[in-house]
Amino acid sequence: MALTILIALAGLMGASGVMLAAAGAHGTPRVDLGGAPYMLLFHAAAILGGAALAHQAVVARPLIFLALIGWVVGASLFAGDIAARGFIGHRLFPMAAPTGGILLIAAWFAVVVAALATLLQRAA
Repeated sequence: MALTILIALAGLMGASGVMLAAAGAHGTPRVDLGGAPYMLLFHAAAILGGAALAHQAVVARPLIFLALIGWVVGASLFAGDIAARGFIGHRLFPMAAPTGGILLIAAWFAVVVAALATLLQRAA
């Protein structure tokens, strides 16, 4: 069930990324979306890959779940803050984008730890 929800969220992130990219390409010239669309698109794909790894038990499941959740929350905060500044001229809340970025970095490190934990467990 949790993987299915994360996969659905990845789909929403991917669709949002495409819509933001289109808005940036065809919207008003003053709207600067920076890397927001691509942050959503890249992490949507990562979530799908991570969900597949979790389903196949290729890496430590609790740690990969933390990474998946971190990617959803982190990319949403990061891209949401950039998009809010571009469209409405205000941030989501102070430090939203940096908080999202830190969560994304931590989630990627969780993938490293999940892989190493699995490697060590299988070697023992």
